Amino acid sequence: MTSSPRLVHIVDEVPELEGVENLALVVALEGFLDAGNAGALAARHLVRSGAFSSDGGGVVVATFDVDQLHDYRARRPPMTFARDHYEGYEAPRLVVRMLRDAGGTPYLLLHGPEPDIRWEAFCRGVREVVERFDVTLVVSMGSVPMAVPHTRPIAITHHANNPDLLTGTSPWRGELRVPSSAQALLEVRLGEWDHDAQGFVAHVPHYLAQLDYPRASVSLLEQVELAARITVDLSELRESADEREEEIGRYLSANDEVQDVVTALEQQYDTFARAEEEGSSLLAEDEPLPTGEEIGRQFEQFLAGLEGPEDNGGGS
Repeated sequence: MTSSPRLVHIVDEVPELEGVENLALVVALEGFLDAGNAGALAARHLVRSGAFSSDGGGVVVATFDVDQLHDYRARRPPMTFARDHYEGYEAPRLVVRMLRDAGGTPYLLLHGPEPDIRWEAFCRGVREVVERFDVTLVVSMGSVPMAVPHTRPIAITHHANNPDLLTGTSPWRGELRVPSSAQALLEVRLGEWDHDAQGFVAHVPHYLAQLDYPRASVSLLEQVELAARITVDLSELRESADEREEEIGRYLSANDEVQDVVTALEQQYDTFARAEEEGSSLLAEDEPLPTGEEIGRQFEQFLAGLEGPEDNGGGS
């Protein structure tokens, strides 16, 4: 009888982590809980920020066996067909990297596609990593589509398996039944194993949920900086966010119908905010709005047009 292959392979020795106190593990899984690719963009920025140290994009200290976790038919990895042959297969990778922040402080980053199957085994694998490297805090990033305008501040939902980690009052009242995710289950299981975990979920305008939305990534990383006690240079990401906002502004100026929708969302947002300040439970009046998918498709067509011959580099 052959034994099943190990789900996670952890590096035996990482001298850079010896004696490190208050080590944080940042988690950003691509897939369900990643509207606007906010978490994925944030993770890529953190990897690029590894250039502050001599190890460049960071050192991989743990690797998950993706073949045991990934549904290839549901999420087919891209590859290139070059004239008469296949090449350039982009295999999915789920890894833990050791990175350093702007001040040289080491931390870990778990990033890659969210597991499609074997969530419980995945959580046990993360537990192995946490206990192997004496991680003191796990911080996750996520984003969800919401009926909010892009012209208002990014709202963040903060959650944790330890109430002492919560820094503010939740905007939600009562209980919500939501679809689960591997990332959410991980927080629950870590709490059962007496490991602290907290996370932040950015509210992304639903009409931009299918596009890269770096403004949400900036908001998430600002929260991660505070929670994990690391410092990240966000200037490059903020520039990308400003460029995307300019693209959206140009699109709205040429499309009155969509601008009307955004204006209606602004009215709803402001009415709700006033009600919250006044202690009222009244919500904004409903407006007949197109679906986020309908508006998102129009934005995608607009941004795709920026990649044409006349584009000056501000495309998607």
